[in-house]
Amino acid sequence: MAKNSSRPVGRHFLQIPGPTTVPDRVQRAISQPIIDHRGPEFAKLAKRALDGIKTIFKTANPVIIYTATGTGAWEGALVNTLSPGDKVLMFETGQFAALWKKMAEKLGIVPEFIASDWRHGIDVKALEARLKEDKNKEIKAVCVLHNETSTGALTPIADVRKAIDAANHPALLMVDTISSLASADYRHDEWGVDVSVGGAQKGLMLPPGMSFNAVSDKALAANKTSKLPKSFYAWDEMLAMNKVGFFPYTPATSMIQGLVVGIEMLHEEGLENVFARHERLAEATRRAVKAWGLENLNKNDKQLSPTITAILLPEGHDADKFRALALEQFNISYGASFGAYAGKYFRIGHLADINDGTLVGALGITEMALQVAGIPIKKGGVQAAMDFLTSQHGAAAKQAAE
Repeated sequence: MAKNSSRPVGRHFLQIPGPTTVPDRVQRAISQPIIDHRGPEFAKLAKRALDGIKTIFKTANPVIIYTATGTGAWEGALVNTLSPGDKVLMFETGQFAALWKKMAEKLGIVPEFIASDWRHGIDVKALEARLKEDKNKEIKAVCVLHNETSTGALTPIADVRKAIDAANHPALLMVDTISSLASADYRHDEWGVDVSVGGAQKGLMLPPGMSFNAVSDKALAANKTSKLPKSFYAWDEMLAMNKVGFFPYTPATSMIQGLVVGIEMLHEEGLENVFARHERLAEATRRAVKAWGLENLNKNDKQLSPTITAILLPEGHDADKFRALALEQFNISYGASFGAYAGKYFRIGHLADINDGTLVGALGITEMALQVAGIPIKKGGVQAAMDFLTSQHGAAAKQAAE
């Protein structure tokens, strides 16, 4: 066998659940010449971005654009609505829920974590029961992840809102949409969300470095009484400047160019088609996993992510070593594992600018890599995925012909 080349050949398969591959069209937009961020050309561009992002969150209210990753938008959501010592209710869906909780603690907020095993997603009934116990309404906010990137669990946000309402509780509803925005159906206004946190480096198909807070009237009212320190993430100055197409500090002008184009691309495909594509690719991946005889980390079939699948390896096999082998031998990157399951699973991202052929290629590489790594699997995972995808396209073609 020939020695491995020091130069990887062909395109790298970036199958992590974000940052995702940036489409050429977005890359070209970002590479446009820098413009004056205090001039009229930028004001027009910014208004297009600020209006466009509302259509992705499905809100008529303002959406704040931060020059920061999603972690910054987490902080923006908390500091603009809460005060020191405020209690918030969070649910342990996985690593990123745990990190948001850690941030809350650092900011002087008091989070209560409803524990889970990371394998079943959110328990809406447990959340409702806890809110009903809060007779004095001490809980000021409920903070949940729409899509937990570390485990592949999708939270039914409409059900969370129903639970809050059933408990007759005034808590704010804050939702992290970082790994679901523009990939899974999301309705900020209709679902009664008060602060939606988003990031640009996943479904919106941009590089890291831009994030969002979509805000409700109730959140804006809470902002007026919030006493946590805020400066860079303060909503009031942002909203005032955004009204005329500007920002209170130098924004990421090139990223805003890319955001406008990314939003255009999503609407050209049609948001419902985008969501259907992600569901199709996710189901194909799940069928491959099942055919291999492996197990999805997420056991809750009603809360399966359309953007990422977490795959448990059999006992005695190291997922980190598998990821390293796959990268070296096949030039593919998978998402890492976390928490009590660190080293026991790997994650396949299937979101953003990805089509059926790319996914089939990634699953083919995965089947080969699993065999090369000596992990006991059944063959035919890729075929199971292809059979499902073929049936979906066949049904669509038949319907179009009729």
